[in-house]
Amino acid sequence: MITFKCTEVMNIENAIRGMRNPLNSWDKSDSDFGVDPAYFGHPAPYIGENDLALAQRLIKAGSDHRKFLRQIFVSVDITAPLYWWKEFDTYKVGTVANSCSTMHKIHSKPIELSDFSFDDMTIDFTTGDNPLEFGIFYSRIIEDCEILRRRYVETKDKKYWRALIQLLPESYNQKRTVTLNYENLRNIYGSRRNHKLTEWSVGFMEWIDSLPYAEELIKVGVRE
Repeated sequence: MITFKCTEVMNIENAIRGMRNPLNSWDKSDSDFGVDPAYFGHPAPYIGENDLALAQRLIKAGSDHRKFLRQIFVSVDITAPLYWWKEFDTYKVGTVANSCSTMHKIHSKPIELSDFSFDDMTIDFTTGDNPLEFGIFYSRIIEDCEILRRRYVETKDKKYWRALIQLLPESYNQKRTVTLNYENLRNIYGSRRNHKLTEWSVGFMEWIDSLPYAEELIKVGVRE
């Protein structure tokens, strides 16, 4: 499971204006950054045909030419399991993430099944064919985590906290506020759109599709 909240796209107007700086062609700009009726009256960017044609030529010309994409910023709150965050953490350049602290706050609330992503787990860990047995097996792990949490809260003995951190499944959901840009998203789209994890191939790709001009700026020219 992966969720996206508080998405905000920033600086498109400045990025499009700067895109024309190398050719001093600002007079050919035909974008409107007021209210676009296509977005149901909400403030949103409208990139004109001239600007969009130039943008796509620069994008297809390579990373040296599409620097303006790195000036279109995106901020979003992502909640996803730890196993997904491990893969996201490969994207270090141009991204910033501020996370909820598992180390400091794991003991601050009861640990429940709803704190984990196990929506695709339909087989038993031991037999391979019994969803009910698997549910029981998984529930026991969560119950053991909660027992360790309570013991740490009651005793403040670090051994229980350490045991909890070591036992915690990678399906534990963590929220991070992430800042990235359209160039980052283009790289992610190119490498992750067919990933075996549905958090990538479905959830993240659907979120990219929701961004302004995703088809024209993020996905254009990416090899199938």
